[in-house]
Amino acid sequence: MAKKVLIVDDSALVRKQLSTIVSEIGFDVDVAKNGQEAVDMAVETDYSAITMDINMPVMDGIEAVKQIMEKNPSAILMVSSLTTADATITMDALDLGAIDYVSKPGTMNIGKVQNTEDIIQKVKSLARIPKRRLQRIKKVQPMRERRVAQQEKSTSLTSKDIQKVILVGSSTGGPGLIEQICASVPANYKYPICIVQHMPEKFTAAFATRLNRSSALSVHESSSNMEVIPGNIYVARGGVHMNFAKKTSGKIVIREDKEKGNGYFMPSVNEMMLSAIDVFKPEQLVGVLLTGIGDDGALGMVEMKKRGSYTIGESEESATVYGMPKVAFDNGGVSEQLDFKQILHKIATMK
Repeated sequence: MAKKVLIVDDSALVRKQLSTIVSEIGFDVDVAKNGQEAVDMAVETDYSAITMDINMPVMDGIEAVKQIMEKNPSAILMVSSLTTADATITMDALDLGAIDYVSKPGTMNIGKVQNTEDIIQKVKSLARIPKRRLQRIKKVQPMRERRVAQQEKSTSLTSKDIQKVILVGSSTGGPGLIEQICASVPANYKYPICIVQHMPEKFTAAFATRLNRSSALSVHESSSNMEVIPGNIYVARGGVHMNFAKKTSGKIVIREDKEKGNGYFMPSVNEMMLSAIDVFKPEQLVGVLLTGIGDDGALGMVEMKKRGSYTIGESEESATVYGMPKVAFDNGGVSEQLDFKQILHKIATMK
């Protein structure tokens, strides 16, 4: 019996586009025109995946996600326009338990939607997620103690004081984990954390702002020539790679690279890790690869471990999508494989 996907959108054209794409990869398809219809149908049927529009009449996508995750947790893929406003709303949906997002179907080009492959890849991945992992993510509360002491300390430090750098890569299912990492590190944390979360450009600014509210450390969306300072968190800007460079003064800065390279993603976890290898000493680097589709980060982890850096891969038991960390593990790029709760503790208490 074919698995079933629910397409939720108030646009008849988008429903038709998505239904065609999803049915052609072997899924049965149901459709709903608004959030209320989606909730009613999702309560009655265990869908393998649900694609959810944001702005709809009767009930919007955010309220629909909230109600579905409370009544019958499901693998939900948000369908979002790549705008700053939709980026913030999409983050809210991820907080409520949606797994990932995809851009609205693009223009038809010789009968094919521009972002068809992205939609196919994500629907397939969500349909494989075990039911036990589909639960509402516990929302991280903003830090009550502001970061005054940490900021005073940071201003007196420079990149020359770096002892270790934590490099974190994640994709599908990752934003909630990244938020937990940022919220768990203490205000006196000694190391910079550099993060690549696969996201388009409009989304990373909203993501960094959200992380900044929940962290005792200052969280920045990366930009060229931004100095990497201990006790700060840097989120790679969407649409460019986050690389590193050492200036003649010895200062280490972020260098953005707009060349696509061999990978599919910009920013790319591999690009960040391979660049870090050229700038930092092996013993300074800690690589962490979390949930995600595909193999981005595997090559970087292999090279880091080969040179003597410590690398951690998320285990199959806790990963929403055991793709990226699996490839890294299978290729010998993981020093230690841990469940996410163990990774969280390891990063927060890193010596």
